Amino acid sequence: MIRTNSRQARPRPFGNLVTAGLVVLTLSLAAPVAAGPFEDGVGAFGRGDYATALRLMRPLADQGNPSAQAMMGLMFVLGRGVAQDYAAALTWYRKAADQGLASAQSDLASMYDQGFGVKQDYAASLTWYRKAADQGFAGAEYNLGLIYASGKGVPKDPKAAATWLRKAADHGDATAKFTLGLMYANGEGVSQDFTAAVSWYREAAERGHADAQYNLGTLYGSGKGVPRDYVMAHMWLELAATAGNQDALQDLDVVARKMTTTQIADAQKLAREWKPRSN
Repeated sequence: MIRTNSRQARPRPFGNLVTAGLVVLTLSLAAPVAAGPFEDGVGAFGRGDYATALRLMRPLADQGNPSAQAMMGLMFVLGRGVAQDYAAALTWYRKAADQGLASAQSDLASMYDQGFGVKQDYAASLTWYRKAADQGFAGAEYNLGLIYASGKGVPKDPKAAATWLRKAADHGDATAKFTLGLMYANGEGVSQDFTAAVSWYREAAERGHADAQYNLGTLYGSGKGVPRDYVMAHMWLELAATAGNQDALQDLDVVARKMTTTQIADAQKLAREWKPRSN
């Protein structure tokens, strides 16, 4: 039997600190900077030339450039070009956060949340997440949603969780879209609505979110929130399995046993031709 909604939302350790996309994110949210050194430093970091990245970033950071300060924080968190040092990372993130850089505020909040380089402090974490979220920073909005969903440092409030997650989803966060799908499927913070769950899962699945692809496939297989369609179920489960979702492999076999050879071929063709949406 297909297991509907078995994939759950996960917190993000360090917020956005350890994702490859942080470099791009820092660039997109950066305050105006001297084009050459900062961009060259980011490029060097992306190539793995951390010595050059440090040489270019450190003077800018010392001069008070918040984007360079945030990059210094990242380098100390990851130990790239410098010895890993959470306390030093915290210092650099605070410098950038105090200047209003939303990505740095969110990452500083994550360090307080996780207790890296500082004593764990949920109140401080909440304060910095709110500062970033008030600027429309999706990562902070997502993490605030999880905080209210779990009641970590605040009274548990599923409705507030749904509100923050919707903000993050509206700002393009695929994991927030997936999590909203879970909330609608389970009736947490919102009225249970499988049609809405399908809609949010699809939003995330079309952007390559493997767990959303899995859950969307299970809903097509069970006919909850959408007419039962084994071809679509097979397609989404195959995409999820290709992305590494182990549960999807098992459920793919279950669905395939209910399909004709032609239907399976159609589903496989759809999966081969599928391209993720970028926005």
